[in-house]
Amino acid sequence: MPVGYKRTVIARVGAALGFVCGALGLLAGLMGHTWKLWPIGWFTGGALVTLIALYVLLDGAISSQKAKN
Repeated sequence: MPVGYKRTVIARVGAALGFVCGALGLLAGLMGHTWKLWPIGWFTGGALVTLIALYVLLDGAISSQKAKN
């Protein structure tokens, strides 16, 4: 398994979960429903998970480049 591959997979899963949370927040806001969190909570949670996934993806890319050199 190449260096940084596991982090890339984790980042992709995190980005997908962040997208799902953001979509739930958007749908909750449009329909006027409040599930476990308010719509802003779902959207903020999705944005946070996506930012963490982006950080993990960049970390995996940097470690992969360092291993090549």
